[in-house]
Amino acid sequence: MNCTRCGNAMIVLELEGVEIDYCQDCGGIWLDSGELERLLGDKAEEVISRFRDERRSNEKRLRCPACRRKMKKVVCGDTHLDICKRGHGIWFDKGELAEVISQGDLNSRILDFLSDMFSDSIKEGE
Repeated sequence: MNCTRCGNAMIVLELEGVEIDYCQDCGGIWLDSGELERLLGDKAEEVISRFRDERRSNEKRLRCPACRRKMKKVVCGDTHLDICKRGHGIWFDKGELAEVISQGDLNSRILDFLSDMFSDSIKEGE
């Protein structure tokens, strides 16, 4: 799969049976439909309930890497995400997955791992 942001090839990281498509060049992450829920477990509903459609975004609308259609913008707290309208998955720009994770009381081994793995993305973006 190629990165929807920069077009470069992405690598697949596997964490407890969940494949995370990661771009080493721009730091973007693609999670296929259902993978965020699998990663977050019982906290998934809490996080996803915070997603709000963002109709007036100045950000460029990205294309879904699965269907190539333009994705819709959503906001979770202060974090802007791209979600496929057809339900293929969610795109996280560099640092956004860690930002979403850090917004809630999400304590688990997987979330700690993800936060540690992508925490440099948050620090570099500051």
